[in-house]
Amino acid sequence: MWTVIYIAHQEKDAYSIKDKLSSEGFLVKIRSVGSSNDGIFELLVPEAEADEAHNVLNDEY
Repeated sequence: MWTVIYIAHQEKDAYSIKDKLSSEGFLVKIRSVGSSNDGIFELLVPEAEADEAHNVLNDEY
């Protein structure tokens, strides 16, 4: 199961965070929320990796 660990309000931010997490070895998906004009993107990782990925985000952002 995939778990949301971050919500980005710009697509470029979502991909920047995805790249960072991917470089740390995490599997990451980006899912657009709402209409394409809303610009809200969820970043998801496997549930087993959620705590560790969240810690990486806290250290970086």
